[in-house]
Amino acid sequence: MSSKPNIIISSLDLERLERLLDSLPGKAFPGMDELEAELERAQIVAPRDVPATVVTMNSTVRFQVKNTQEEFCLTLVYPKDMDTTGGTISILAPVGSALLGLSVGDEIEWPSPNGKPMQVRIEEILYQPESSGEFHR
Repeated sequence: MSSKPNIIISSLDLERLERLLDSLPGKAFPGMDELEAELERAQIVAPRDVPATVVTMNSTVRFQVKNTQEEFCLTLVYPKDMDTTGGTISILAPVGSALLGLSVGDEIEWPSPNGKPMQVRIEEILYQPESSGEFHR
């Protein structure tokens, strides 16, 4: 996959993510540079203007890791909101960073935890706060 798909991020998510990244020591997690690059290239919109087909923070998304054909249904969260049920994925996890801002049907190549590239495809958004009228979660 040679080019990355366009990504859309809400101004609220951007503000919170920049604050989170600023609070971390340099190279605090694998993929930090990639997440920062994604934030730089993203189209930033007001929370009310985020299309319902875009993965935002606190969205529940069904996605596939194409290299392994594994499918997951997880909620993309900030590290403080991780839980032990296995139903969440941190934005600081490599796959979590890859999901942010993608639309249904998009695919992106992203470094896996072991550094090898993986291909992630968004299959469905089961819940998105913005499309539910939750603009300040």
